[in-house]
Formats: sequence, structure tokens, C-alpha cells
Amino acid sequence: MAEVEIYTDGACSGNPGPGGWGAVLLAKGQRKELSGAEPQTTNQRMELTAAIGALSALKRPCQVRLYSDSAYLINAFKQRWFDRWQQNGWRNSKGQAVENQDLWQELLRLAAIHRIEWVKVKGHADNVENNRCDALARQAIADLNP
Repeated sequence: MAEVEIYTDGACSGNPGPGGWGAVLLAKGQRKELSGAEPQTTNQRMELTAAIGALSALKRPCQVRLYSDSAYLINAFKQRWFDRWQQNGWRNSKGQAVENQDLWQELLRLAAIHRIEWVKVKGHADNVENNRCDALARQAIADLNP
């Protein structure tokens, strides 16, 4: 199984507002950068979309170490929040519909293909690749309205 390191980040200009995401994939000395944007979204959606974009780029099952500064993303997988959500018909502990259900379902589908270690990094700190992902996300937002 190929080993891949993935860094992801999402950003929003206003929340909600224009949003972007960035991802860096590293494997066997190769590097791939991905990004995208949406005209009206939230920061949380962009964090999830970054992970989806990166995992979707993998062509076969991989051993993945995915780094993100999003506690929302990392904790959901480390603490398996989605198990309760699914048991409760995609309702949270307050009985409300889980936000971003569409993205969570796609992430769960992709996560089932790969072996993923979810790693929380401090945002906007000294992690070069996390900072690069933030720059990619912000550039994607800027590219919405050249």
C-alpha cells in the first residue's frame, strides 16, 4: 500500500462567504498541490472539501497521514462522531440535522477506501505545508473575482 502524506486547509472570506480550499499531497518524493473555491460557503465546508479533494485525487487505496488544523474534521474522525450521527439518523445530540451531512457522507465513503491517520496541526503556525495549504485556499478565493 502506497504511503501518502496529505495536508489540507480551508478558508473563508466572511463566514459564510466566498471560500477556498487547498491541499498538498506528498508521496515518494512527488508533490501535488490542489485547490478550489466556491462563491458562497462556510469555513467548515471548505475544511471538509479540502480533505475530500485530496482523498479523491488518490488513484488506489493508500496508507494516508492526513494533517489538518481543523478540530472539526480531525475530532470527528478520532472520536468517531459520525457513528452517533448515523445511529441517530444524521441528527446531532440536540436532535438537529448534522451540518454538512453531504460532505461527511462523501468523506466517510473515501475514508473507507484508505487507511488514514488523522493528525491535528496548529493553524497559522510553523508548519510549512499547512501554511502552503492556507495560501492555496486564499489564492483560490482571490481567483473567484480576478
